[in-house]
Amino acid sequence: MTEPFDNTSPKNVEMRNNSEADKKEALWKNIFFINLCVTFLLIGLFWLPLKLEGLEEFINSPSVNLPKRGEIDTTKATAKENRIEYKDLLPSMVAVINASSEKDWIYFDFSSGKTVDIQDPTSLEWDLAFRRGKVISNGGATNKFGKAGLIDLKVKEFDLVQKVPLENYIQDAATRTEPENKVLEKWYNYNYFTHKLTAKKNVYAVRTSDSKYAKVQFLSFYCDNKETGCIKMRYSYQDNGENSFLKPPTGSETTSVATISKASES
Repeated sequence: MTEPFDNTSPKNVEMRNNSEADKKEALWKNIFFINLCVTFLLIGLFWLPLKLEGLEEFINSPSVNLPKRGEIDTTKATAKENRIEYKDLLPSMVAVINASSEKDWIYFDFSSGKTVDIQDPTSLEWDLAFRRGKVISNGGATNKFGKAGLIDLKVKEFDLVQKVPLENYIQDAATRTEPENKVLEKWYNYNYFTHKLTAKKNVYAVRTSDSKYAKVQFLSFYCDNKETGCIKMRYSYQDNGENSFLKPPTGSETTSVATISKASES
């Protein structure tokens, strides 16, 4: 007769074997869970920084087959626009600025609507400067003599911004490498899967270097030939120093009329 506590009994042997199998199964589950956690940790430590580095390389990478550096094109960009034009608003322009250079800033002046050659950055003859995806303004740490600054008005319909603030504009600030304007650090969204930049729909209020006002909305980072480095932006400029983008009232106009402007295709 088998003793109740005999470890050699078939029943006790089976129970012991089942217990050892359960321990092994639990051990393998723990090992799998630990390996899974380590995998996610390694992805977070190595994959994400590589993606961020790839973003920087993408933004700063050279382009080929581009128009002349610094060239601005308003005709083609405007021809592709199909928007409602409000007769009581100051006209808006669309400019495409070739800012493909990795090291040279391209300077833009709102008063002339053109890029300008600047030898001395402390000049007041420019308002914004572009280099690849970076944008700075003529004020603060970039130029102590300039009054330029920006305010992010968030996502808005461009033509519905009829007035911009008079104060609290953010100027360029010094960093460890070069001055930056934090308002324009992220004027785009980056897709990690397609490696494409998409301009945000935010509208930005701009105080120019000589304390005039403009409003800006970035549209694209790509040239007509699909290369990168062409900053396409819509803007409206008020040259009389006021912060309103409404035309001065006239006796003949008593109501605001909107008309559809369809530019002919080139």
